Parts: sequence; C-alpha cells; structure tokens
Amino acid sequence: MHLSLGLAQIYPKLGDVQANLDKHLAFIAQAKAAGCELVIFPELSLTGYQVQDLVPEAAIEPVAGNPYYGPLLEASREIDIVFGFIQQDERERFTISSAYLSGGQTLHIHRKIYLPTYGMFDEGRYFDAGETARAFDTRFGRVGLLICEDFWHISPPYLLWTDGADVMIFTSASPSRGLDGSDRLAGSRWVELVNQAYGSLFTSFVIHCNRVGYEDGKNFWGGSSVVGPDGEFLLHGHYFDEALLTSTNDLNELHRTRSRLPLLRDENPHMVLRELGRALGKEGHS
Repeated sequence: MHLSLGLAQIYPKLGDVQANLDKHLAFIAQAKAAGCELVIFPELSLTGYQVQDLVPEAAIEPVAGNPYYGPLLEASREIDIVFGFIQQDERERFTISSAYLSGGQTLHIHRKIYLPTYGMFDEGRYFDAGETARAFDTRFGRVGLLICEDFWHISPPYLLWTDGADVMIFTSASPSRGLDGSDRLAGSRWVELVNQAYGSLFTSFVIHCNRVGYEDGKNFWGGSSVVGPDGEFLLHGHYFDEALLTSTNDLNELHRTRSRLPLLRDENPHMVLRELGRALGKEGHS
C-alpha cells in the first residue's frame, strides 16, 4: 500500500481566517492535481501563529455549519486533509488544535498538550492545554497527530505508538533560532534529529509539516519532511520558501523494517505503566 501526500508549507496571513481558508483551498486543489491522497498544513495554518489578543475572534467551532470549517470538510470528500486552527468549545475555552478530515467527516481532532510559555513563546497565556494523545483509524491505517511542543516530549509519541499509530503526523510553527557556523539553524537541526530518532525508535513513518514566513519579528524555517521507519529521510523540503512538497511512500516498509528490527514486538508498556506508578508514588511521599 502506498500513501501519496502533500506537505503544504504555507505562509499564513496573521488573523485573516478567510484569506487563509482561500489559500488552503488553493493548495488542496494543487495537491489533488498532483495526485496526492492526503494534504497536511502546519500548526495554526488557518490563523497564523502570533494571534495573542485575536484568539477569540479567530477561533472557530469544528462543525459543518461553520463558514471556515465547512468548506474544508467538503473539500475532504476528494482528499484527506490535516490543518491547524484555534478551536473554541461550548464554554469559551480555546485550544491550539489540528483536525484530520476525510470523506466529508472529522476523523480526529488533537488539542495541543504542551504549551510553551518561555523565551519567545507565550502560549499558556492564551490557550487551554489538551489532555489526550490518541491514535485513530484512517484509510491508510492507524495515524497519530501531534503539534509542535508535543513531539519535543517523548511521552506523546510513545503513547501514539502503543495505541497503534504507524504514521505520526507532526505539525509546527517552529521559528528560526541558533544561527552558527553549521549548514543549518540549530533549531531546525535539533527538530530534524528528533524526527529521525522517533522514526528509528518507533519504526514508524514520521511526517512533519512546518510553516514559513514572518510574524512579529519571528521567521519560520519550513524544512518539512518525511522520515521512514528506518530513520532515514524520504523527503527533505527546502527552507524558508512557501511550497507544496509531494512524496509517495510505500507503507509496506513498516513490515520490512519491523521484521528486521522488532522493537515494537518486544516493547513492554505494562512494565512502563508499573514503574511510572512506582516512581510517581515515591515522588508523592518525598
């Protein structure tokens, strides 16, 4: 089985949901014309990243009747779509969310768990944190979604792995940091090493879509990529420029890699659960 995908490495317009929806629909049409079966957009692709006080105005409810969500649901009848948005719930709480749409339906919504509130980041001031990391079924097999800081912590990818995800989709709005004498920014190099490590450790596909452009003095580096279950890059996109990057991937590589390297077979999550309980219990009595 093969998965043909497009990574829409876009430059959203800050706070302009309609303009960003139009850009999404244009990239979706481009991905369909290129033969893609799945198109992935970055973190907060529908709003831009530095929304801050615009959060209540830019937030949407993920329902068919919403004028921004509905058109993407309709577009998903012909191609699966992952995109990022600010989700508003019935009690006026706001989360950084990513949705997986397919066949005109919402298959899954992931709410960002880890909200960086340090250095140049201030997410905890504006957003509520998600509390779940769960895999879900698609026509390409079992998939997991994470958003930026979520995959800088090992626990969410591990939970997705143990929940059956063979394809992990990571979306981000990762800014450029750490200019030095190397061939890459220190921040991009670190993220790419983490993605390769997860591909290797979890013998899974790791698909990463990062945005480009500028906001409030921040530059976003792009470099979207696909890592195979052996930890090697199958696609490594260019930096800084808006583009649709395409890749066709042989999902049978999962079986070939895992028969040679049975890390999933030999994993012991019950031991992990037991020892976490012990460690947390010990911590509670210290």
